[in-house]
Amino acid sequence: SLSAIQPKDLERIATGIGELDRALGGGLVAGQVALLGGDPGIGKSTLLLQALSTLASPVLYVTGEESAEQVALRARRLGIEAGGVQLVAETQLERVLGALETGRPRVAVIDSIQTVWSETLQSAPGSVAQVRECAAQLTRHAKRAGTALFLVGHVTKEGAIAGPRVLEHIVDTVLYFEGDPHSAFRLVRAAKNRFGAVNELGVF
Repeated sequence: SLSAIQPKDLERIATGIGELDRALGGGLVAGQVALLGGDPGIGKSTLLLQALSTLASPVLYVTGEESAEQVALRARRLGIEAGGVQLVAETQLERVLGALETGRPRVAVIDSIQTVWSETLQSAPGSVAQVRECAAQLTRHAKRAGTALFLVGHVTKEGAIAGPRVLEHIVDTVLYFEGDPHSAFRLVRAAKNRFGAVNELGVF
């Protein structure tokens, strides 16, 4: 009976970035899968690297877009103290899942979901089939392990490539990182959130 179920208060994991927490509805929740979409180069990777650096370990950053050295150089350039961040440069889904299983992070970032591919599928990385299957398997792991998971997804001007549009029904939260490239301000807008309101807006 629905009336017999006693819901628990959600324990929030603060990201250390107030405006991101606001867009999330107060912070992350264990097992939550959040998709952060936005144009390439708008600052998604930088924002999430900054967030991970403020969190207590274990936290894991999986990079498929850049090498480990490139991520380390960016962290140094931004003055980020990322001593507690574990970094893996990997795109094969099965190895990514292995790293998540071994590291048992509280929070993890997959940057980006378009680069991840599974050896069980014949289609190319970035295809709709690969993106959907990889996101589904990562989501299942996050729910089972209680890991709060960020998936980074790119959106082109045409919105034609596989990415956030095919993932919105899989994930718990959809955030869009928006802004004029010539402006100093960026916005994070919640388009879907199973753990909070969808009218929250973070300003950076």
